[in-house]
Parts: sequence; structure tokens; C-alpha cells
Amino acid sequence: MKSLDRRVYAAVGIVVLLGSGLVYAWSVLQAPIAAAYPDWTKGQLSLTFTITMFCFCIGGFAGGMLQRRWRPRVLVWASAALFLAGFSLASSASSLVMLYLGFGVLAGLGSGLAYNAALSSVLPWFPDKQGLISGVLLMGFGISSFAVGKAYTALTPSDGGFAWRGSLMAIGVVLAVVMALAGFLVEKPGRGWRAPGKASRRRTASYEEVPSTQMVRRPSFWLFMVWTTLLSAAGLAIVSQGSPLAQEAIPGISMGTVATLAGLISVFNGVGRILSGAMFDGLGRAKTMLASGALFVVAMLLVILSLTSHSMPLLVLAFVATGLAYGCVPPINSAFASLFFGQRNYPVNVSIVNLNLLVASFGSTVAGMVVDATKSYVTVAVIVIVAVVAGTVAGWLIREPRG
Repeated sequence: MKSLDRRVYAAVGIVVLLGSGLVYAWSVLQAPIAAAYPDWTKGQLSLTFTITMFCFCIGGFAGGMLQRRWRPRVLVWASAALFLAGFSLASSASSLVMLYLGFGVLAGLGSGLAYNAALSSVLPWFPDKQGLISGVLLMGFGISSFAVGKAYTALTPSDGGFAWRGSLMAIGVVLAVVMALAGFLVEKPGRGWRAPGKASRRRTASYEEVPSTQMVRRPSFWLFMVWTTLLSAAGLAIVSQGSPLAQEAIPGISMGTVATLAGLISVFNGVGRILSGAMFDGLGRAKTMLASGALFVVAMLLVILSLTSHSMPLLVLAFVATGLAYGCVPPINSAFASLFFGQRNYPVNVSIVNLNLLVASFGSTVAGMVVDATKSYVTVAVIVIVAVVAGTVAGWLIREPRG
């Protein structure tokens, strides 16, 4: 079958990642659930997001392995079924276990499968723009929680009732249908395909093709894992707590405004992904990673100032900077795996890189526990600064391979 314009495959990839990124909406989705079950603590509810990120990693790794036998579209269809089952179970949850299993395990696995399928099928269409296309694709993954969060908040009162059940069920149905339809247009380029125009004459190859067994023995891989684990944990600690953080900073704020503010992280997360992808191609890996770390520190200083001064403008700036900073991480992960270790083993290699979230996802739970203990997000921001500085040092120690 004749291939479509590669931009079509990129657009479909964005749609798939837009759907799989719904798991990031947990910061907003949890508010009505918390009101309905006031005995569930912030730490317990935050564990839902941690489980989701853990299963996202497992789903991504499984997706990389399964692509040796299955086409990427099959994984997208499988993710549609998992999303439907996961949101259905979460919508009927009357216990934390049901919530953990539905939103955490099933939806998390579905997100990981779709994420891996979209990236590994679209990146080969753009060998000349690995950083930029990673950023564009992952923009969809990052901004989905904004749109869904606004709609969910508008339709779901946070008054201790159970209207959220119908909202979650509706999200699951719509998501399953969209993913099932998008799966028909998820495809890798065939053998012999070449990027059009000038792209085919540019340097498009990675340094070398490295199988996973060799990749995990290299110092560059482990230094990068330290960087991405610490910065991912920092980002997830704030992303998952955006709504309650805004409520602490601005007492008496309405839930509609909270959703808008938390959505700023999502929107600028998407913007940061495009900018960092372009920076990776133009300025290189090292400078892009350094810029991400510096922006994280600025963001956390703004968070502290907004919490202590109860200033809305400072909170807005803090959320914008947080979104931009955390948005840098996923495209760098994707472009790093492709550039340093090649396209041939990319589906498995990038899923191994994303296993950093097995540790980083606990950033959400730790943040919730720290707030339960201290009754403030100031300490969380300080911990994030320490983690980011340590990660930035590790990232700066990475050396480019010879090639």
C-alpha cells in the first residue's frame, strides 16, 4: 500500500499521544473523588498516580518487546480496550483498591502501550528532525490533561457527590473510540523509504546502532538515567499536586480557576516539549539538558514565593515555568535514545529509558506524604530543587559517543 504524506502519520501520532496523556489529568480528576471520600488522604490518592506511572513504564516496555511480533497499530487497539476497562472500573470505584486497579493499572498499561507505539512508528518518518518531532508528538501527550481537566471540572461538581462517576465513564468511552479509529493510520515507513527533499541529504543517522544489552552497560546511559529520573520525579511531584498546591497558595480560590491554573502546567508542558525538541536539534543535548535544570530551579523558587506571598501572578509564573521545565524531559528522553543508540532497537531502548518512571513516579507519593506531614508545599519545592541540581550535574557529565 502506498504511504501517505509523513505529516499525516505525525498528526495521527499526536492524536494517539493526546489520548494516552489523559493519565496526567489526575491532579484535576482526583478533586471530586477526594470530596466524595474525605477519609482518603492526599498520600493515598497520590499513590494512584504513582501506580499509573509505574504501569505506564511496564506498558511501554511490553510495547517495545511486542513490536518484534505485532504491528504498532495492534498495540494502539489494545490500549483502547485497556482504557475502556480502566475508566469503567475507576468510575465505579468504592474503594482505593478499585481506583488503583482501574485508573492506576489498566489505564496506566494502556497509556504505555499507546505511547511506545506512537513514538516508535512516527519517529522513523522524520530521521532529519528527531528532536523536533519528538517534541511535537509529546506536546500532545503533555497538553491533553488541560482540555480534559477543563471539561471534567465544568461537568463534575466538587461537592462530595458522585457525578464524577459518569464523567469518568464518558471519558473512557470517548477515549476508546478515538484510539481504535486512530489505530488504522498508525504505520512505520516501509523498507527503502527516504525522507523527501533536502532531508534525505542531511546527516540523519544516529552515532551507532546499539542493542539494549550493550546500551545498559554504558556510563552515558546510567548518567542519563540519573538525570531523567530526578527531573521526572521533580516534575511529577508538582504536576500531580497542581490543584491542591494552587488551593494552598490562593485560599478560597474556585475550582474552575484551580483547573485553569493547573492546566497552565499542561499547556506549557506541551510548549516546552516543542521548544526543547527544537533546541536539541539546534543547540545539542548538553545545553538543552542544562537549560531544563536551570528552568526547574527558577520554577521552584517561584512556587515558594507564591506560597509565602499568596500572589496569583507569581503562582501563574510558577506554573508556566514548571510546565516548560518538565516539558523538556520527555523529548530529550526520546531524542537521546534515538541519537545515542539508534533506530533499529529504538522501541525497546526508549522503553528502557522510560523505566526511570518506576522510581520517578514516587515523586508524586512523596510529595503527598510531605504535605500530609508538613501541611505545606514549601518543603516539597525545596526537595525538588535539590533533586534537580543533582540530576543536572549527572547530565553534564555525559560525553558524546565517538561516531
